[in-house]
Amino acid sequence: MSYQQATIAVTEHIAERLSDALMEHGALSAAIEDAYAGTNDEQAIFGEPGMPTEQLWLQSKVIALFAEEADIAPIITAAAAQTGIDVPAYSVELLPEQDWVRLTQSQFDPIKISERLWITPSWHEAPDAGAVNLQLDPGLAFGTGSHPTTHLCLQWLDRNLKGGESLLDYGCGSGILAIAALKLGAGSATGADIDPQAIRASNDNAAQNQVPAHFHLPDALPEGRFDIVVANILANPLRMLGEMLAGRTRQGGRIVLSGILEEQIDEMSEIYGQWFDLDPAQTDNGWACLSGVKR
Repeated sequence: MSYQQATIAVTEHIAERLSDALMEHGALSAAIEDAYAGTNDEQAIFGEPGMPTEQLWLQSKVIALFAEEADIAPIITAAAAQTGIDVPAYSVELLPEQDWVRLTQSQFDPIKISERLWITPSWHEAPDAGAVNLQLDPGLAFGTGSHPTTHLCLQWLDRNLKGGESLLDYGCGSGILAIAALKLGAGSATGADIDPQAIRASNDNAAQNQVPAHFHLPDALPEGRFDIVVANILANPLRMLGEMLAGRTRQGGRIVLSGILEEQIDEMSEIYGQWFDLDPAQTDNGWACLSGVKR
């Protein structure tokens, strides 16, 4: 089935209302994007990943999808009237029929983390059958292995796991770090996240990889200390969670922190240096990973 796609130029004050009105009048979907995305005028509206504000782009575009037979002009006219604006400028293009599932899958290839560790979507053959292969599909939870922070943590685990360790993955997202740890030889792995969707995704991914990881909301996290505590989250929560994460790390155990920008290394080192002897930071594309030993 083919579709029609309308792109409508709007300001931040009406983008959401117009989007809602288009849906009410027959659009199959409606999304808001930065009108200047991909140019030097692109506007960042998120302070940090996972911490959105209510701000929209000053100049936005609403991209609405319609059935092939839809009469778009009267729909946009009616939606504009409902929004209380004149009919805005817009363009329409025909989207030919495609296998959208295959098209989406084609954008995700296996990711090489190290010589022995790969992340492979379920629809791909493992590039190296003899390597440690994590089967992980893109989903709703953060952590597919493509982001530098996840890369840095996976590389740390690959270099440093000796076998048999207990591990806590705090802010587990997709569960990728806990699952990788078990596949690399950890004795046990537990994950925690404030997002119930992340817990569901992590459990599904653990089952897909046939590893016995356990995931909990923070309030349900069992008591105990761990040989390794990994937290691939963001600087703001890491500032607040230092004492708790230190308390979850056994004496002589290791902590691994990521989601830190390079310019935040000194600040995070000062905070976590209260409890840990820290190693030099590892960096990748502006992001950093800190690790250290609990005193």
